[in-house]
Amino acid sequence: MEELNLNSRRSFLKKSLIGGTGILAFSAIPNEVLAKTDLVKITILHTNDVHSHIEPFPDNDPKFAGLGGVVRRAALIKKIRSEEKNVLLLDAGDIFQGTPYFNLYGGELEFKLMSMMGYDATTIGNHDFDNGIDGLVKQLHHANFPFINCNYDFSDTAMNGKTIPHKVFIKDGIKIGVFGVGIELDGLVDKKMYGNTIYLNPAEKAAQAAHHLKHEEKCDLVICLSHLGYTSKGGKINDVDLAKQSKNIDLIIGAHTHTFLDTPLEYENSDQKKVLVAQVGWAGIKLGRIDFVFERKTKKKASEGYSIKISKKSIAI
Repeated sequence: MEELNLNSRRSFLKKSLIGGTGILAFSAIPNEVLAKTDLVKITILHTNDVHSHIEPFPDNDPKFAGLGGVVRRAALIKKIRSEEKNVLLLDAGDIFQGTPYFNLYGGELEFKLMSMMGYDATTIGNHDFDNGIDGLVKQLHHANFPFINCNYDFSDTAMNGKTIPHKVFIKDGIKIGVFGVGIELDGLVDKKMYGNTIYLNPAEKAAQAAHHLKHEEKCDLVICLSHLGYTSKGGKINDVDLAKQSKNIDLIIGAHTHTFLDTPLEYENSDQKKVLVAQVGWAGIKLGRIDFVFERKTKKKASEGYSIKISKKSIAI
């Protein structure tokens, strides 16, 4: 019976990949099943707009009673890593500002805790400038992960050389390219906080970065860490616009608008190909998870994503 079950799963997975459709909960597919096929699973975990929320919301909070908390998030991430071979942990910005922890420690605690959790990369949100350019630079040495952004020109600031435009991760032979874009700071952040930072068109810079990662670096998966917002006002570009205009982007992990998406939403890009857009609200209340399964030879892929509420129960999932 076990051999029949294994063959059935293998056949089902391959048919799903070839057909280009999503499949059943990838998180439930045992690694031993994948090991006996030519399939590779990549698990993307993501957060956004955590805003210095170190502790859970109090049990009497009217909206988020008992939710969140770094200790619980860390335990959940550790559990997932123990179950999955290829995990990438990403954040889409606004790490700073929102609780007295930031007022007291200026971001040191946030970066240290993210480093302990093993974040692989983040991008920069508008609130990460709330102690100014110098305040951000002062805390960077506490972060054991890169800050990725391709549309802020920091060359005439203390942040010069402190960010990278993109990074390539290799997991079990699958190349994953990650780049980041940030929101326009003028009118949103006090000029003295971001100094001589020059804002460059995020759609144009995203197109350049995605093309480079897909066609020059030969990445199998291209991820944009975006702090543009899921939607926007006043004609400002947002994640939905970026997805529809784009080429070569597979996944946009968003932030800024504190939008709770239970699952990533699908949009068609300018080449009529699928782009996923994900965002998990704010304050570390949820952890996003997206599982991609690749056929090793053809690099065809299918995906399944959802958000996990951070609570006492989540650690026991």
